[in-house]
Amino acid sequence: MRTDSTSTDPEGPSAEGPAASSTARPGRHISPIRVVRRPAAAAALIAGLLLAGVGVAGFAVASRTGHPATPVTPVSKGGFVPIPKGKWAAVPAASIQAVAEPVSLVIPAIGVSTKLIQLGITPSGALQVPTTTAVAGWYTGSPRPGEPGGAVIAGHVDSLQGRGVFFLLRLLKPGEKVYVRRADGTLAVFTVTSVHSYPKTGFPTSAVYGPTPDAQLRLITCGGTFDPATGHYLSNTIAYASLAS
Repeated sequence: MRTDSTSTDPEGPSAEGPAASSTARPGRHISPIRVVRRPAAAAALIAGLLLAGVGVAGFAVASRTGHPATPVTPVSKGGFVPIPKGKWAAVPAASIQAVAEPVSLVIPAIGVSTKLIQLGITPSGALQVPTTTAVAGWYTGSPRPGEPGGAVIAGHVDSLQGRGVFFLLRLLKPGEKVYVRRADGTLAVFTVTSVHSYPKTGFPTSAVYGPTPDAQLRLITCGGTFDPATGHYLSNTIAYASLAS
């Protein structure tokens, strides 16, 4: 079988060897398309021929119909779309069952058993206090006891008539229990975590009223030194507690 003196294999001997230059006659067995050694260049060349063919076909259609051929728009270079940057949104949590309003408070360690009234804000922006020293009050602007956040309950320490409902609040110790009965009969049980005294000029607003990830409780009363000139104590005693059940 005869072997042509010119091969389309770029690695073959006739593509590089002396025979290709000395024995091959000009124009004989030579392809009109020059051998392309690089795959990328070959792909580009083939793509150019395909586009040229499409153009010729379009011209032929235009010649037959008498209408201008629609120009061929090259397809843009494709590629993977990058993942957008940014924090992924969390899956919304299931709706939390509504918690009933608190109606009473019991703190066995310091002998407290009282109903709870509702407290708001005074015109000056301060927390209201109960009109009597015998009961404590829940601040309605805070979460209900058992809801996420810090529920606030306030009561007097004493008066001219004697001890108030939170007279012994300063004696609470970590680990002792606080019980809040709610309007639907359920009971929220809290465990005391700490008790602190703060001067009223340095009241810890963010610690008392700021958000918390779980259900907590703040019990507030007056404390420290009594100022006869103003008729008020100079400090506040605050007990912090976390939901136990």
